[in-house]
Amino acid sequence: MKKYLAEMVGTMVLVLMGCGAAVSLRCNNADPETVIGTALAFGLAVVAMAYTIGGISGCHINPAITLGVALSGRMSWKEAGNYMVFQVIGGIIGAAVLYLITSSAGLVGTGANDLQAINDAQTISVLGGLLAEIFFTCVFVLVVLGATAKTNGATNNFAGLAIGLSLVLVHLCCIRYTGTSVNPARSIGPALFQGGTALSHLWIFIVGPLVGGALAAYIWKLVDPAKAVK
Repeated sequence: MKKYLAEMVGTMVLVLMGCGAAVSLRCNNADPETVIGTALAFGLAVVAMAYTIGGISGCHINPAITLGVALSGRMSWKEAGNYMVFQVIGGIIGAAVLYLITSSAGLVGTGANDLQAINDAQTISVLGGLLAEIFFTCVFVLVVLGATAKTNGATNNFAGLAIGLSLVLVHLCCIRYTGTSVNPARSIGPALFQGGTALSHLWIFIVGPLVGGALAAYIWKLVDPAKAVK
């Protein structure tokens, strides 16, 4: 049970800090400094949690990562299902705390994901947003699987840093399209409180990351030295 609670707390912190930074900085594609700040906030949140709860649960704090790990045979499907449930609960709690803070302070928004504006009359297409979430999640989860693999030996000690920095990189590339989810648990809570198109487009940020996570697991199986030895 402690593993599941750790995943819940870790996901809560990720949403509170990452989405909280997006709200505080008024993340806007027209202002590169706000994009960079938001990307750093999400990456730093992952690094902080990796070295806080990594020894307890592995610090997935993301259903797409959990799916990739399960498909790679590193955990049971029962355990993976429980991880996902507690991750979503943690994301909702984090969004609720953020909503309480922002609404009390007179601010608007919870940092929810949505298809980003191209101009005043047009937004990124559904297909474009879905593809961005699939492929950027694939890259992120592939880093996670590789950085935590036993074949990497001593480099495992730096897995948390590598994963956090890769999330910064993914945000810098993907914010322009969807605000960057690559994590269904990160998207569900904020969308529930923000509503509108963030809620109607929520399926993109569930389906896309899960497909990306599964794709990463398949790619890792192809290149994993441990699999090749067998």
